Amino acid sequence: MSVPLIISMLLISIYNLADAAWVAGLGADALAGVGYVTPIFLVLVGVGNGLGAGATSALSKYIGEKHKSKADNGAVHSILITIIISIIVSVVLLILLDPILIAMGSGNTIQYARDYGIIMFTGAILFILPNVMYGILRAEGDVKRTMYAMTISGVLNIILDPIFIYGLNLGVAGAAYATLLSVSIVILVLAYWFYVKKDTYLKPVWSNFKYNSEISKDILKVGLPASLEMLLSAIFAGLFSALLTIVANTDAVAVYSTGWRIVSIGIMPVIGISTASVSIIGANLGANRYENIRVTHRYSVKLSIIAAIITGIFVYVFSPQIVMLFSYSSNSAYLAPKMIQFLRLMVFFYIFMAIGAPSTFLFQGVGKGVTSMFQTLLRELVFTIIFAYIFAIPFGWGEYGAWWGIIIGELVACIVTFTWANDYVKRLIRSKE
Repeated sequence: MSVPLIISMLLISIYNLADAAWVAGLGADALAGVGYVTPIFLVLVGVGNGLGAGATSALSKYIGEKHKSKADNGAVHSILITIIISIIVSVVLLILLDPILIAMGSGNTIQYARDYGIIMFTGAILFILPNVMYGILRAEGDVKRTMYAMTISGVLNIILDPIFIYGLNLGVAGAAYATLLSVSIVILVLAYWFYVKKDTYLKPVWSNFKYNSEISKDILKVGLPASLEMLLSAIFAGLFSALLTIVANTDAVAVYSTGWRIVSIGIMPVIGISTASVSIIGANLGANRYENIRVTHRYSVKLSIIAAIITGIFVYVFSPQIVMLFSYSSNSAYLAPKMIQFLRLMVFFYIFMAIGAPSTFLFQGVGKGVTSMFQTLLRELVFTIIFAYIFAIPFGWGEYGAWWGIIIGELVACIVTFTWANDYVKRLIRSKE
């Protein structure tokens, strides 16, 4: 299940990465402007991933319990809940966009950020809904379709970006339009499988819907906290950008925001393995096979570490070539040396993430979304921000100290989350005995 998921997630990352690569040709200010929107954009990604995780956790449990009709009903619940939440999120983000950008210190890049953000957040449902539909497919063990849909969409986004940005002379707004058009294709493909071809195991059709508060609760008790996890990540990115603005300048934000997109792609194998474990853990929870949950957790950690080591070596060796994608114009070329330094330092982050992520996702699989969210809170808004501040300001290391804060914060977090998950599974097994 992990391999198609990893490929799908890599293609999802291409949306934002392709935007940044093409926008880099407009100059450092345009690149920084898009970078300031990235933390807010993570809210959309987080809501979609969170609700998708809620759907996967609940539906896989029903499948493990052999309640097919309940699982079908749950699939419809997932889509309806998503539509309602998407509308709310879109309105809130559009209202708060300017205040957030000003608070982050966007300065003279705010117009670029506004041009990009307004378009992206108006189409919020186009980013959120596909992730929930993926969650339905993951619950039944079907991850290849997700990969196919995202391949089409990702390639289309890469093609449309230069056309809209330079061909139609729309600038950063063109990157947003191209992304919205590309992601719309995914919804059409998924809708075809669910409602025209009708060959999926779960049937999210209206005739299978009957409101059930228990189902809504099962979806939301994982979906909402998981959505807030990405909101916490967005808050972290915003605070981190503000810290960089204080200790350095907007160029430091451009380096971090662009470099972090690459890091986000680098950890996709780890996230893919961890995400695949959610449906397996959920099904075994429903079947009361708790020992299998421990096997799944430990195996996920081992696979993640191997994937992280391979990814880290690749990024370290080829970081100059990777950075060329974002520093090819004369306006942004001077950022290249620091981008390379950032990418090479973040190699350590991959290893620590490989231990922490499977442990956090385990709690999504067993339906404990609040625990998963609390671990993310510790990781990003407690450990990482505290260490970043200490190294950057009291130690006087500036932006390099902030980078080290990410590494040390993740190290401490992975120790805490792995120990927590291991202890929880032991208690789960003892309770059955």
